[in-house]
Amino acid sequence: MATKTYDQYCGIAAALDRVGDRWTLLILRELSFGARRFTDLRTRLPGIATNLLVDRLRSLEEDGLVEQRELPAPAARTVYALTPEGRRVNPVLRALSGFGQAFLAEPVEGAVRPEMAVHGALAPRLDARAGLGTAVRVRFDLGDSELWLEERDGALVRPDQAAAPDLVVTGSPAALMELCRGTARLSDVADRLQVTGPRTARRTFAKVFDLVL
Repeated sequence: MATKTYDQYCGIAAALDRVGDRWTLLILRELSFGARRFTDLRTRLPGIATNLLVDRLRSLEEDGLVEQRELPAPAARTVYALTPEGRRVNPVLRALSGFGQAFLAEPVEGAVRPEMAVHGALAPRLDARAGLGTAVRVRFDLGDSELWLEERDGALVRPDQAAAPDLVVTGSPAALMELCRGTARLSDVADRLQVTGPRTARRTFAKVFDLVL
């Protein structure tokens, strides 16, 4: 826990005691995408001082939100990952990202990370109530990245990447971001973003994420 505390009997205050320090939520954001090496975190968090990153990771480990893992050979090295307790922050990150979309400038081609488009812009659009009784698995081939998103019964679940996707979205992360922010329709970005899959899956996707693909 941070040395400073709001000392209030309030869930928000207790949460901020643990994740409210500068850079902490962005560190958790990166780890929500998957396990990361220390050097990966430094690269993806430009501007953070090395000693501050060390301090934040140590605090998150002490609070049981982050753990260190050793990758098996031949890539034997230490990575940081969210613990099961730490993964409870994922809905909070999605809610914050959804809230922040309105404050972003228009996306610039080549400047939007695929993870930000899929997990930061699309995932927060999930309508849990509309998703009851539905399921859709989507693979995103954006730039050099392959990302997955799977909705089941109104919730995002760990994608089954061994199974075939219902939809495949290929192309530009910036174009996907434009769709999610409502500044473009699919026909406007058809030269930069392509979607393949049956109409039934597209209808399910549109119902659950309120976005026509």
